[in-house]
Amino acid sequence: MVENKKIIAIIPARGGSKRIPHKNIINFQGKPLIAWTIEAALQSNLFEEVIVSTDDKKIAEIAEKHGAKVPFLREEYADDYSPVSLVTANVLEKLLPKKFDIVVQLMPNCPLRNTQDIKVALDNFISKKNNFQISCFSFGWMNPWWAYQLNDKYVPKPIFEDELRNRRSQDQPPLYCPTGAIWIADAQKLIESKNFYGEEYRFFPMSWQSALDIDNYDDLEMAQAVFLLQNQKSNYFEAKK
Repeated sequence: MVENKKIIAIIPARGGSKRIPHKNIINFQGKPLIAWTIEAALQSNLFEEVIVSTDDKKIAEIAEKHGAKVPFLREEYADDYSPVSLVTANVLEKLLPKKFDIVVQLMPNCPLRNTQDIKVALDNFISKKNNFQISCFSFGWMNPWWAYQLNDKYVPKPIFEDELRNRRSQDQPPLYCPTGAIWIADAQKLIESKNFYGEEYRFFPMSWQSALDIDNYDDLEMAQAVFLLQNQKSNYFEAKK
């Protein structure tokens, strides 16, 4: 409990992933992918409960093995089209007698988001008295100001106006992209709106490394590379002590 508020972590993890089959339980650096998110949530000591919402018995079994609760198997919103906000709101509705104050949605395909990331995001949410807060990261070397569309003949069409597109990169304002790593909401307001993009929602930046979403095999390779690099750096500085 933080500032007398009951806080719940909900991890949506359906079984029907297409681009990486069984994505939420594939091996990532020695553990099922979902285990990294469950452990980060549990080790934060911020939550009354850490719950996994899934329609898949195997995911449920693995989630419980790693310390999460799976109070029921999901029957609604297990398709390719339902917004994940509906999943989290649905869990809250089913747990209504417990009346949580704050809900933190943690997507299991963000294994590099850690306990400290969660604490910092939650501290900001509470201190700023936000109703809805969505994690984001700043674009780096993939500069969207220089984005183009290509037609079937590869003719480029710029997305942005010349005034911003033709500036030097250091003179262009930063652009941000949402990530599923840490979404936070007032629990009752999420139940009412069914959407984290509710009234007066706010973004909260985090590092692009922690923000990495694994949606396809390229993302998986990137996350693995970042994980190994972070561990090499950690081992190097530990050895220098």
